[in-house]
Amino acid sequence: MEAMRTSVAARGIAGSTFDHVAHEAGVSRGLLHYYFGTKEQLLIEVVRRECAVRTERLEQAIEAAADAEDVLDALVRSFEDWLGDGPAPVMIYEMLTLAQRNEEIAGELAELGRRTRSHLAGALERKRAAGVLSLRVESELAAMFLFALADGVIVRRLSEPELDIGPLTEQAIAAARAVLS
Repeated sequence: MEAMRTSVAARGIAGSTFDHVAHEAGVSRGLLHYYFGTKEQLLIEVVRRECAVRTERLEQAIEAAADAEDVLDALVRSFEDWLGDGPAPVMIYEMLTLAQRNEEIAGELAELGRRTRSHLAGALERKRAAGVLSLRVESELAAMFLFALADGVIVRRLSEPELDIGPLTEQAIAAARAVLS
């Protein structure tokens, strides 16, 4: 799965064939077919794993938060870690493009998005119930808004790699702070 993740970042989905991935992973093409069936299934598994790992890390960081600023710091650190992980953002956005033409991928991505958003909403709601946050909107809407902010910054980074996203990120943090406190 790591070989596919890296290949998509370097070559895109179209250029990430089972031959390339098998070679990079040091396994046979047949083994990939045996375990995953299709390139699309392998891509889905890579995205599932990525989402699960990121969600678990984010939930742990939020659970440890003592106040709204700690929650915000956990969100920002998680976002910066993900953005700094070269293959991850490229892979997700490549998958979103593929989802426009592939119903199976579209369905999987939609479900992963709902699940990830639900996990964040649950973590935010637990912090609200504990008195750590005073959310200005329902936790589900707050989670959706936070992901939309992150998506916007990521799209700017991917479309303009030379752009200093620091000021944009600061504005996104201010907007997130307004929702969380």
